[in-house]
Amino acid sequence: MRLPPEDRKLSPYTGWTRSHWEAAADAMLAAVAPHATPGQALINLPGPRPSWSGPRSDGLEGYARTFQLAALRVAGAGGEDPAGLLDRYAAGLDAGTRHPTRAPELTGGDGESWPVITDRGQPMVEAATVALALRLTRPWLWDRLDDGVRERAGRWLAEALHRTPHENNWWLFPLAVGGFLAEAGIETEAAEAAVARGLEKIDGWYLGGGWYTDGRPRAFDHYNGWAMHLTPVLHAHLARDPGLTARYGERLAAYLDAYTGMFGGDGAPVHQGRSLSYRFAAAAPLWAGALTGRTPLAPGATRRIASGALRYFLDRGALDAEGRLTLGWHGAHPPLVQPYSGPASPYWSASGFLGLLLPPDHPVWTATEEPGPAELADTARGLPEPGWLLQSTAADGIVRLHNHGSDDQPAAEVAPDNPLYAALAHSTVTGPTEGLPDNHFGLRDGDEVSERGRIEPLGAGPGWAASAHTPRLGGRLLPGVRVTSLSLADGAEEVRLHLVSGAAPDTPVVCGGWAPAGEELRTGAEDGTAWVRTADGTHSELRGLLGLAGAEVRTAPSGTAFGPRAAVPVLHGATGAGGSLFLAALRLTGADARDTGERPRVRETPRPAGWSVRVDWPGGGSHRAEVAAGSVRVAHSPAPRAEPGG
Repeated sequence: MRLPPEDRKLSPYTGWTRSHWEAAADAMLAAVAPHATPGQALINLPGPRPSWSGPRSDGLEGYARTFQLAALRVAGAGGEDPAGLLDRYAAGLDAGTRHPTRAPELTGGDGESWPVITDRGQPMVEAATVALALRLTRPWLWDRLDDGVRERAGRWLAEALHRTPHENNWWLFPLAVGGFLAEAGIETEAAEAAVARGLEKIDGWYLGGGWYTDGRPRAFDHYNGWAMHLTPVLHAHLARDPGLTARYGERLAAYLDAYTGMFGGDGAPVHQGRSLSYRFAAAAPLWAGALTGRTPLAPGATRRIASGALRYFLDRGALDAEGRLTLGWHGAHPPLVQPYSGPASPYWSASGFLGLLLPPDHPVWTATEEPGPAELADTARGLPEPGWLLQSTAADGIVRLHNHGSDDQPAAEVAPDNPLYAALAHSTVTGPTEGLPDNHFGLRDGDEVSERGRIEPLGAGPGWAASAHTPRLGGRLLPGVRVTSLSLADGAEEVRLHLVSGAAPDTPVVCGGWAPAGEELRTGAEDGTAWVRTADGTHSELRGLLGLAGAEVRTAPSGTAFGPRAAVPVLHGATGAGGSLFLAALRLTGADARDTGERPRVRETPRPAGWSVRVDWPGGGSHRAEVAAGSVRVAHSPAPRAEPGG
C-alpha cells in the first residue's frame, strides 16, 4: 500500500492525516476489484472456506461491504469519483437484482443475481449495508439510475422490511433499509414502521450509562459501538432528526466517555468479543461522536485514536500480499473466526472510515493530534452496567478489561464458555489461548477445568469489579457450588480474589494469568510465582498470595491472535473445609512500564460468614473488601494527593 509521507507536525502520534485515510480506502478498493463478477454484482474473494450462508451470500457480502467503503470515500469527497467506483457498484446493483435466487452456491441462476432476503438470513445484513451506501451516495448514484433498476433494487431491499431478524443487533438491519427506502419513497409506511420497530427493540436492551446488551441478557462487546450506537445515531443524523439525534447522541456520548479509554497507546482496541476480524470498525463510534457533536474528546484526540487504530492493523499484517483484508486480528488467525464469517466479512471494518464524511476543514482533520485517555494517566475505573473494570497504564499504554459481567450466555440455558467473553480479563496486548486456563479460575477434575457459565455481576466501582457464578464442569452445573470473584487494581498492579463455597474438601483449583504471545518467549516459575516475557518486553507475572502455589508455565504452541507462540503462568491449589479463599497478584506490563519492585501488601482475616481483605497499593491507596458467598462490599481509599512544591 502506497501512502503519502507522514506529517509529524499535524499528527505527532501517528503521522497520519486525512490523505492517509483516503489512500488506504483507495488501495483496499483497488485490491478487491479484480474479484468482481463480470456484471459487478458479486465480489468473490478467495478464502479458506465459505461461510455457513454459502458462496453466493459471501459474494453479495463482498459487494455490499466494499460498497460501503466506496460510498464513504465518494460522499466524503463531495461526489468526486475519479476511479469510477460508483459506476461499478451501480452496474452491480442492476445485475444483482434481476433474478434473486435461493441457490447458496454460485452455479445456480445467472451467476450474478443476489440471494433473496429471508427470515434471519445473511442477505438481510448485506441489504442494510447496500441501503446505507445508497443513502450516502444518493445524488450521484440512485438518483441517476434507470427507473427499472430503481424499481428492482427497491423491491429487493424492501423484503428486509417484512422479514424477521435474529433477536439481537439484527433488528437494526431493517431499520437501516427502512431509513433509505422512506427517503426514496418506496413502501414508505412499512419502511417507517421498520425504523420504529428497530428503535423500540434496542431501547429495551439499553441499561443506561451508554451500554446496550446485544439481545442476550449479558452480551457486551464491540457491537455496542459499531452497531447498537452507530446505526441509530447515523440514521438520526442522515434524517436530520434533532429529536432522535439528541436521544441517541446523548447515549453515544455516555458510551464514549468510557469507550475512548479502551484503545491502547499503540492504537489497539481491547481484544474482546466476537467478529474481531472487523478490526478498525472499532473507530466508527468515535467518528460518529464527532459527526454529531456528541463526544467527550477533543478533535485532535478523536483523530489520534482512530488513526492509531487503523494504522495499528495495517502495520501488523491485516492485509495480505494482494492488499485484501484477512480473517484475523493482525494477520489471518483461523481460531478467531466464527462460522458465519466468510472471506469478505472483514470489510465490515469499512464503517471505521466514517470520518471521511467530515469535511477536510473540520477540526477533527485540522487540529493537532492529542493523546488518548490511556496515554494521559493511569486508570482503574469500574463500569457497573457491563460489570467491567477498566485498567490502563500511561507509561506502556496497555489497557486491561477485567470482566465481571459479560458472558454472552443465552437466556434459556447455560452454554459452554466462549473465552472471548468468559475470561476474567482481556487486554490490548493479549488474547485467549486454546485449551489453557489463561485469565481463568476454575475447579479441576483431572485435566478438565470448570467454566464460568452465567456470570452474576455484583458491582463495580473505583478500582474494583466483582461477580459470582455456579461452575460448569463436564457439561453440567455443579449444584451447591459457588465461586465469588473480585478484581482489584491500581496502577499496573492487580489482585484477584476467589471465594469457593459448597465444594468438597481437597477439590483441586487452577488459576491462570495473562498469556503474552510472540516469536520468542522467556519463562520462569518458582516460589509460588510464574512469569512470561516476550521479546518486545511484554511481561506477565502471577504470584500466589493465599491458597495458591504449585507455580508453572504452560505453553500454547498455536499461539494467539497476537503471535505464533503463547505461554500462560499458572498456579494450583485445593479447597479446604467450608468456604476457601484464594488470592493472587498479577501484573501485565510493556517494555516502557515503570517497576519499582514494590508489590501490593495484602492482609486477609476470616469472618464468620466470609473474609475481610485489605490491599495496600505501592502508590499509597488501598482497598478494603468484605467477601462472602455471592456478596461483595468494597471501600476504596485513593492515594493522598501530593502537595505542590513551594
